[in-house]
Amino acid sequence: MWEGLRLQVIFLCLGAALWSSAAAATYRGSVPRESGHRRHLSSHRHRERGKEGQVLHRSKRGWVWNQFFVIEEYTGPDPVLVGRLHSDVDQGDGDIKYILSGEGAGTIFVIDDKTGNIHATKTLDREEQAQYTLTAQAVARDTNKPLEPPSEFIVKVQDINDNPPEFLHGPYYARVAEMSNVGTSVIKVTATDADDPTYGNSARLVYSILQGQPYFSVEPQTGIIRTALPNMDREARQEYDVVIQAKDMGGHMGGLSGTTQVKITLTDVNDNPPKFAQGVYAMTVSEDKVPGEEVGRLKAKDPDIAENGLVDYRILEGDGMNFFEITKDSDTQEAVIKLKKPVDFETKRSYSLKVEATNPHMDSRFIAWGPYKDTTLVKIAVEDADEPPAFINPSYNFEVEENAPAGTLVGRVHAKDTDMMNNPVRYMIPRYTDLEEFFTINPEDGIIKTTRHLDREVQTWHNISVSATEIGGHHQDAKVRVNIKVKDVNDNAPEFATQSEVFVCENVNPGKLIETVSAVDKDEMAHRQHFHFSLAPEVANNQNFSLKDNRDSTASIVVIRKGFSRMTQDVYHLPIEINDNGVPPMSSTNTLIVRVCSCDSKDTILSCNVEPFILSAGLSTGALIAILACIVILLAIVVLFVALRRQKKEPLIVFEEEDIRENIITYDDEGGGEEDTEAFDIATLQNPDGANGFLARKDIKPELQYAMRPGLRPIGNSVDVDDFIKTRITDADNDPTAPPYDSIQIYGYEGRGSVAGSLSSLESVTTDSDLDYDYLQSWGPRFKKLADLYGTKDSADDNS
Repeated sequence: MWEGLRLQVIFLCLGAALWSSAAAATYRGSVPRESGHRRHLSSHRHRERGKEGQVLHRSKRGWVWNQFFVIEEYTGPDPVLVGRLHSDVDQGDGDIKYILSGEGAGTIFVIDDKTGNIHATKTLDREEQAQYTLTAQAVARDTNKPLEPPSEFIVKVQDINDNPPEFLHGPYYARVAEMSNVGTSVIKVTATDADDPTYGNSARLVYSILQGQPYFSVEPQTGIIRTALPNMDREARQEYDVVIQAKDMGGHMGGLSGTTQVKITLTDVNDNPPKFAQGVYAMTVSEDKVPGEEVGRLKAKDPDIAENGLVDYRILEGDGMNFFEITKDSDTQEAVIKLKKPVDFETKRSYSLKVEATNPHMDSRFIAWGPYKDTTLVKIAVEDADEPPAFINPSYNFEVEENAPAGTLVGRVHAKDTDMMNNPVRYMIPRYTDLEEFFTINPEDGIIKTTRHLDREVQTWHNISVSATEIGGHHQDAKVRVNIKVKDVNDNAPEFATQSEVFVCENVNPGKLIETVSAVDKDEMAHRQHFHFSLAPEVANNQNFSLKDNRDSTASIVVIRKGFSRMTQDVYHLPIEINDNGVPPMSSTNTLIVRVCSCDSKDTILSCNVEPFILSAGLSTGALIAILACIVILLAIVVLFVALRRQKKEPLIVFEEEDIRENIITYDDEGGGEEDTEAFDIATLQNPDGANGFLARKDIKPELQYAMRPGLRPIGNSVDVDDFIKTRITDADNDPTAPPYDSIQIYGYEGRGSVAGSLSSLESVTTDSDLDYDYLQSWGPRFKKLADLYGTKDSADDNS
């Protein structure tokens, strides 16, 4: 393709050169200087004598060039040679330099400054720019001085057929009346082509129809779509999708094409009369209805739409003309028969009416197709009693898949009031028929839904009742049986039919069938569905047993080695995978327990217990039982002894009820440092008699006074209990004759009105006693204070 384009460029350049030569000859004879197509620059100079004898030199101008052409969309490997500029002053010695400027100079068009060859370096698109105006000039190479004035020339981009036709306004939507004559204009479609309409056939378009025959046709030159079939009926088909193609190059081979869609809709005309679906309509009316209430409805169907489908109704005759009237529901186009006067069941039990339906708008073109009306007979029966709602079906059978999410639709029951009152009905499920409340029903429309997941394996059928109660009137109700079947879903994996152990003799021979296993599945088995058995991957290559799938939902377990030993291993666990081949497939791994037994020569099992071999090497069964019994007895004795010790254990201090004093506080605080001031209320240790003032101490000061250490002073009332206690402890530690005032302060109070007085043994220092307290000296440093206190008194008594 590119070689063809190159040849075309060469031919165009040759043609341009020939045309340029002819134009140059004409130019020399007529135009002295400027021309829009050609200029010539020559090195010949003519000498002319001017005034005053001055010799004048005149340069003969003339570029050997012409208007240039270049083909668009050229994508060859080399730049396109657009043309060549040559000046007569160019002697070929390289002293002349050609300069190019203007549109695209240096970017799109480049010039060889020595030869004057102009090349296009980029692909050109005529649809973007059809021509370029450039300026050429010859200058001296060494001085860059112009040797000729600049001259303009034009490079035109020659068009090729590279743009397909386009429908700028597609897709199109059109309407045409049904039953139109052949050739009726529907719509005109127009395509545009971006190629040059003045050059060749690139922009010459021809229209054709690709889709929509034989209903429509299109004019090739204008694009007008017309009907092609007569009596196209909207009621048979209303919309048509038509595809129109526009092709350039006059529709010839090799041209580019574009398509558009045209959706054509047939509009309606009144070409169909109204028609009742039945020749006789039966209705009922209760005798307790009041005038104005609706008795029933009927409708004459007209396939036409809009005003062409409007229908008017009237009663032509009948014995019920005085008792009933007819109106039209404008929304549904139904005839509504209403009660005009009260009816009496005992007087007359039935009435008949002849009703006519007509089109109010007639089309004169189709009157001959008439008549545009229809009649029917309406029979109205008078009812006497009020009846409960009636279900459409005597019973309902529904199905729902197991494991369906809560809220899944099960089905719908429908009941209606058989009376002409047509009262609404409310539905409910009596709880005694659905104790676990698997289902719920919408009280308004009777739609039954699930409330939880259903499991077919637990319960396959759910038999419930639905009650329909008439709202208003006498609140009569009716019940219907609803049977709901839970459809099976393959949600249970198969398992062994039995879980019994398999016994194998120690001296079993290889290849012996020891067991045929089968499986069961809680799900329903489909036709030709069977279980597939295989060994688990971890034991697929074991050297003891093999499995053969019998393809009848059973598998055979065969021994593949000879000789087993209970001493080495008495039990083998053989995991087997079972697949039910359902949708979705479910599988499980079940373990088959194979126990090695001792057998006689006839393969009769003698013993499968490994215990005799173990007991022979150690103790007998009776000895083990005796040892265990002794251990249990010893444990019972230990437990009994501990229980008795707990019962006999008494507390170290017994607080009898009568010994409790209201000001004695017992607590188990182990001391928290500074936290004690917050954890315990020191006010509870104070004597209530001294709460508001000073309380005199009841102890007797010792005769020996110990001087207070210098620097120590009595501490007054302070809110810091910790400092107060520490000060008192320091005083007590430094005064050997001082009693423990803090303990006396805590325990010396006996309560108000006590006749016993103080029970503190510390006051015994003032009484006569024969007790000897010298033994306190041997009790250690903890009792040094008591020893010094009482020992000092005894010493003082001895000295006196």
